[in-house]
Amino acid sequence: MDALLLALRACAEPTRLRLLALAGRGAFCVMEFTEILGQSQPRLSRHLRLLVEAGVMERVREGANVWFTLPHNPGITRDLLARLPAEDPVLEADRRQAARVLAERARIASESFRKQGADWDEARAMALPVDAIETAVAEAVGEKPGRLLDIGTGTGLLLERLAPRVDRGLGVDASRAMLALARSRLSKPELAHCAVRQADMYRLPLTDGSFDTAVLQMVLHYAEDPAAALAEARRVLRPGGLLLVVDLLQHDRTELTERLAHRWPGFDDATLVSLMQQVGLTPGTPITVPGPLPVRIWPATPAEIPTIEYPVPSLKEFA
Repeated sequence: MDALLLALRACAEPTRLRLLALAGRGAFCVMEFTEILGQSQPRLSRHLRLLVEAGVMERVREGANVWFTLPHNPGITRDLLARLPAEDPVLEADRRQAARVLAERARIASESFRKQGADWDEARAMALPVDAIETAVAEAVGEKPGRLLDIGTGTGLLLERLAPRVDRGLGVDASRAMLALARSRLSKPELAHCAVRQADMYRLPLTDGSFDTAVLQMVLHYAEDPAAALAEARRVLRPGGLLLVVDLLQHDRTELTERLAHRWPGFDDATLVSLMQQVGLTPGTPITVPGPLPVRIWPATPAEIPTIEYPVPSLKEFA
């Protein structure tokens, strides 16, 4: 009851409700909030602190940047947002300002990426059948993937594709530049239940068993320690959850591996199965997407830990 009352008190203020409504559209930093609401940074920082302390908003640091968004399990926050009148003139004005800020963010992110010369779409750079891969992954996750984690989300393309099916979607990536583009991609109202944050795939800032589905798409061939990345993905999956590893089949294109700085030239079935079993995953039947470089989808589920029943001694044994 105390936690509920704290959340209700934190939200019972016009500016804080406006901040929550904006966070329902995606992640914003303090400077963006000040530009949208036209209020001072110290004032909004205090409101944001109260919302974070009450657990109705989450504060995520990425290097020098701090982002504010809805918590992964929004609970009462979603209920409150659903009750806000969509036609409210103040909220409508905030949405118009937010659209302008998000458009500017997308422009800056794209320009920054072009200046860096980064090839942000690796699959297209390797002439892979992107549409076929996306379709195969969508079929593999099923119609109800529940809470989905996209490890190495890049520009958030997979989250956008699967958004209509997922209850909540979270993408993590080590690149702030990638995440800037992903936030721009996911800034539509219908994608508000999907978010991204910066994270190391070896140390995910997530609780055990907090996701129903996890995807490692075109990520493992960069991993120095693939087993450790698989173990961390397994940790955040609930019992009975689903992990999909989407990667290249082992190949001999050394010039491609060197040019794109791949750590591994893809994987064969025996290697992936062995790695999965090492970390407590039960491999399923893999799926192949043909192309210039064949892509393989390896499904797996967390292996059940056997229950050991010990005999209960009778009192006579202690007599």
